[in-house]
Amino acid sequence: MSLNLTNISKKNLFETHIYSSNLILEKNSINVLLGPTLSGKTTLMRLIAGLDEPSTGKIYFNEKDITKDKVQKRNVAMVYQQFINYPSLTVYENIASPLRVLKHEPDFIHQKVIEVASLLKLNNFLEKRPHQLSGGQQQRTALARALIKNADLILLDEPLANLDFKLREELREELPKIFTKRDCIVIYATTDPMDALLIGGNTIVINEGKIVQYGKTIDVYKNPSDLISAKVFNDPPLNVFESRIKNGIVNINNIEFHLSKSVSKNLSGNYKVCIRPHHLKNKKEEIDDVEIEGKVRICEINGSETLIHFDYNKLNYTSLINGIFNYSIQDTVKFYFKPSNCLIFNSNNKITV
Repeated sequence: MSLNLTNISKKNLFETHIYSSNLILEKNSINVLLGPTLSGKTTLMRLIAGLDEPSTGKIYFNEKDITKDKVQKRNVAMVYQQFINYPSLTVYENIASPLRVLKHEPDFIHQKVIEVASLLKLNNFLEKRPHQLSGGQQQRTALARALIKNADLILLDEPLANLDFKLREELREELPKIFTKRDCIVIYATTDPMDALLIGGNTIVINEGKIVQYGKTIDVYKNPSDLISAKVFNDPPLNVFESRIKNGIVNINNIEFHLSKSVSKNLSGNYKVCIRPHHLKNKKEEIDDVEIEGKVRICEINGSETLIHFDYNKLNYTSLINGIFNYSIQDTVKFYFKPSNCLIFNSNNKITV
């Protein structure tokens, strides 16, 4: 089983929503479609589902051309950001509805409803109606209705976006387990890099209608193909420092440090040195840690983490630190980072680490 998008694009008279793109997804795979709002995630999923037809290109499923097949002819299930359930039906009947449409036998339907309800921990809510459920339970019901179809393609369009933090965390940890034993291709669209890291599998980075990078999630995170991919895969935003490099020595506003030995000593010119917020600490850990000093703009405590926005060289940067720190506005704080954690880009091409 495979899904193959070949030179797919979507345009209207005034703008391009999806630029010519190629993508191959294999069976039994969970694929996170990661991109900011309006990056083209929903448009791409609608093309895959058959809700829209591409302007150019072909869509193949198991080597069969399904480009012009309507959604009814594709064995696909889609779950949206909103909790879309039938309000007059019980949870049991909501889950059972796709099989009733297909006119399966009552015993078969009952068996499948109990099986899927157990998987999503809904057994105790089968006689309730959606308005009696929490947000997480409603979304589980929508997921159960999608799963019971035994679809070849399961498309999840930001399904956890409207849930509170605790429920979101629980469900995104459970999703990989739910799909592990299912013979299908899953595409999970999100704006949150943490969803990709926790769900794992593969990640498709999309930005402004262009597929920027695709690969194993951890590889895409550690080895972004360019600056755009690195920025999309960071929240809080990636810290980008303009720098000069000469013979392997980096100069950022007169702060100098050596790059790793793997970098050519002949490397010279203007580059962007990028540091993820959680790699910017407020304590020195090793002797070669690089120090920069900034003035606090905002200090936000979020649970067990502290998010610090600070000014350095008249620009705003961000540090995300484990622990609670009560810095005041305009406090001077020293931050430290390891040269090995730097991402270096030249003309949007990654050149080291």
